[in-house]
Amino acid sequence: MSMIRELRAAVRPALRRGTTGYDPRAADRSGAPSSVVDCAVYRNGSRVRDHLTPTEAMRRVRSEGGFAWIGLHEPTEQEFAGIAQEFGLHPLAVEDAVHAHQRPKLERYDDTLFTVFKTIHYVEHAELTATSEVVETGEVMCFTGQDFVITVRHGGQGSLRALRHRLEDEPELLTKGPSAVLHAIADQVVDGYIAVADAVQDDIDEVEIDVFSSEPGGGSSRGGDAGRIYQLKREVLEFKRAVSPLLRPMQLLSERPMRLVDPDIQKYFRDVADHLARVNEQVVSFDELLNSILQANLAQATVAQNEDMRKITAWAAIIAVPTMICGVYGMNFRYMPELEWKYGYPLVMTVIVAICFSIHRGFKRNGWL
Repeated sequence: MSMIRELRAAVRPALRRGTTGYDPRAADRSGAPSSVVDCAVYRNGSRVRDHLTPTEAMRRVRSEGGFAWIGLHEPTEQEFAGIAQEFGLHPLAVEDAVHAHQRPKLERYDDTLFTVFKTIHYVEHAELTATSEVVETGEVMCFTGQDFVITVRHGGQGSLRALRHRLEDEPELLTKGPSAVLHAIADQVVDGYIAVADAVQDDIDEVEIDVFSSEPGGGSSRGGDAGRIYQLKREVLEFKRAVSPLLRPMQLLSERPMRLVDPDIQKYFRDVADHLARVNEQVVSFDELLNSILQANLAQATVAQNEDMRKITAWAAIIAVPTMICGVYGMNFRYMPELEWKYGYPLVMTVIVAICFSIHRGFKRNGWL
């Protein structure tokens, strides 16, 4: 249990709402491709070699032992070709890593595990609108071998630099080899999901309060804006595409024995899988709740329209009385009731007002006005 707590403390991100972005000036200056963010050799849990090219790092590992951790950011085909050849990476996995836009997955190619993670970043906004971007996605691909880890990142968030520093402060974890790095990456990604889920929950609560606190027919522009609900539903769907496909890979890493995953580290993948399952349940409930909120919003709009129609109908009925009476007396007939009587006009006006008042009172009593 103490080791689990140490591992969690080492890999939990300090900032829940985003991490440091990619800095091109931090790329290796020893001749490596510009996409290389960091390249180092680790032995007995300590960083023993840095400022190396990927080729030099692999040669050091093969001659002196340990493992190499190479981090890249959006490499081109030309930049990644040499690394892929040096480490014997499968062409299909290389193609996925270069072109990105992949579904979260876990694949095994010979002696290499290829894992794809979707990173999620919550986009802060002062007010949710019909065009607000709520979540921003990126990708982290991880090649895990016996003596190397290659991480390929796409997007402006999901930086692994802080994670690398935290692991270097816990050398006993790095002694477990590349699988410890894979677990740390998975744990950081899933922790990011948890933080985003909490933030999205706040947005959904805000929309829900706006919808159900607005009185039907009150003309509330916030509560009646179905566009905001639909936009939030689309963002939740994007969140769901990142979380749900990752369930199966995490289950495999936590349950199926793998030669490339240290047995002690495999136990920790169960914790990641549990957290991921919880987030997946939240995201599914978000989708269902937004469906209910959207239906309630549409129902409120329908009720408001019905109330408006009732009011229009009631006033039309009231106006119909003087219209009918005045229409009769507007006919050019010689003999009409009370036409020559001097009190005929006041009498007709009194009758019109009395009838209109009675109809208005009846509609008011029945809730139409």
